[in-house]
Amino acid sequence: MASEKSKSLFYLLQYLPVAALLAISKVLPFDARGILAGHVVGFAVRWLPPFRKRVEEGLQRVYPEMPLAERTRIAAQVGRNMGRTLTEILHNKEFATKTDRFIAKGPGLAALHAAKAEGKGALIVSGHFGQWEAIRHFLKAEGLETGAVYRPNSNPWYEPHFLGGIREGGAPIVPRSNAGTLQMVRHIRKGGFFAILADQYVQWAEKIPFLGHMTSTTTSPADLALKYDLPLVPAFGLRDPNGRTIHITFETPIPHSDAATMMTEFNARIAARIHANPGQWYWLHRRWKNL
Repeated sequence: MASEKSKSLFYLLQYLPVAALLAISKVLPFDARGILAGHVVGFAVRWLPPFRKRVEEGLQRVYPEMPLAERTRIAAQVGRNMGRTLTEILHNKEFATKTDRFIAKGPGLAALHAAKAEGKGALIVSGHFGQWEAIRHFLKAEGLETGAVYRPNSNPWYEPHFLGGIREGGAPIVPRSNAGTLQMVRHIRKGGFFAILADQYVQWAEKIPFLGHMTSTTTSPADLALKYDLPLVPAFGLRDPNGRTIHITFETPIPHSDAATMMTEFNARIAARIHANPGQWYWLHRRWKNL
């Protein structure tokens, strides 16, 4: 009982800064919220040891020759982008009205429209890079509503806000679980679209190269694409330096072969995006736990 009370108190204390930001943001214009959150989270990631250590671990692994000053600059960028992105997700209903800020291109978009015309489902695979929710907002505006797989947050105070936000991007929203997978399968078999963020560590998964190091990587997107003969389209939403405009690229669908080869290709594609803009990837993830 005591441990449960301690855990509840920890979650509440963890949530309080988020609650404060949400309260302040309600009285601010949309862009001002993002700027404020970007500065707050940017400061935290750059200077608070628990966050900075996570970013440092990843950057030093991938870029061992990178000077400290450059790692510090990237850490601040990571925080600013994450602050803006999470604020946009928490206010996703309003963010959905900003589709005039999204500039989309790439052959994958035509492939998605073709799948829709044929009554087929499709899988969009992306990662925690730039502004990933902009992808689903754009697709919904195009008549290609896309559901998503999400990882439930353990904090019961924060979870309703986060889940409520991503529900605004398109339906259905399913948790990462066996039940969620079954719901997703039913949806894509009926011609529905789903987005999966495939850049996190997954225990017991296939070891596949990512940013130059082997690490556990989900093969679920490729497994589903192969089993149900669906296009697997990588898509990335790059945030412009102005902070507002999102450049969305729908890349050429990954050719069908075998699941490991297909996800190796996806890892190579997102790695290219990260190398070009390292400050827009979520380095706080412990992507190489098995090393």
